[in-house]
Amino acid sequence: MATAYSLVIPIFNEEAIIPELWNRLGAVIPTLDGDTEVIFVNDGSYDSSLDILTQLAQQHPEIKVIALSRNFGHQCAIAAGIDHAQGQAVILMDGDLQDPPEAIPTFISHWQQGYHVVYAIRTKRKESLPKRIAFTTFYRLHHLLSGIDIPLDAGIFSLMDRKVILALRQMPERNKYISGLRAYAGFRQTGVIIERGHRYSGEPRVTILKLFKLAFDGIFAFSNIPLKLATYLGLVCATSSFLLGLIGLYYKFILGRTFLSWAYGLTTTFFMGGIQLIFLGIIGEYIGRIYDEVKQRPYYIIADKINF
Repeated sequence: MATAYSLVIPIFNEEAIIPELWNRLGAVIPTLDGDTEVIFVNDGSYDSSLDILTQLAQQHPEIKVIALSRNFGHQCAIAAGIDHAQGQAVILMDGDLQDPPEAIPTFISHWQQGYHVVYAIRTKRKESLPKRIAFTTFYRLHHLLSGIDIPLDAGIFSLMDRKVILALRQMPERNKYISGLRAYAGFRQTGVIIERGHRYSGEPRVTILKLFKLAFDGIFAFSNIPLKLATYLGLVCATSSFLLGLIGLYYKFILGRTFLSWAYGLTTTFFMGGIQLIFLGIIGEYIGRIYDEVKQRPYYIIADKINF
């Protein structure tokens, strides 16, 4: 019998959460109207997460485990699960229980109404204030800069039809931003408001630095506006400098006095130097991503698979 639903859950050092995660999933799965597989992707955990997942897989044949050879990152771990999912609908969710498993039937209900993508619109985030500000700023900045319509406050927690999954498998980017690729794929999409819960146990795995990396991947993968800004700002600065030069010549040769002092010139030099370094960094981000794509290295390596 064909698998109806696949749940893809990346795991990184979540030994304290996995038992409760499975308890809540175990209460939801029997209520679904089709065969369901649960794919846990162990992303190089160095605690006992893999041992716990292995024991669960031995007890429950619907649980499948992919063990990556090292930590490849959240987005690559999800991509590994997507590549192995057999369901007609694939549900992505994080393993820290901030994404409530009880919302899965709501996703399926909308999918059965004809939507190919159903994503959670996260409200009332329970993270710290700096992280809430960082998430809010990123989503809006990304929406402003991106060349495609990426929904605001829509993270990984979502359901995707088989058609969308097959489309994602044809997008072999090394620096992945799954939410953006999901929007790029198109098809009929809708959002469902889901209140994001507290992390069940332990400290958040996503640091501010990782958030910046994800933000850069999302912006640079879907927009070339930062490169255009360098051109526009360069034109503005060149025009301004030319006009200031003409004013300076007028003051010196017509009025016979100095226009501005050396301090203003020094400040302007440092300012322009900073602007140049910023845009060199932006260009470097694009070049680095081109370099990653040219190398064509796999974006994950599997050490072991269980129950496949």
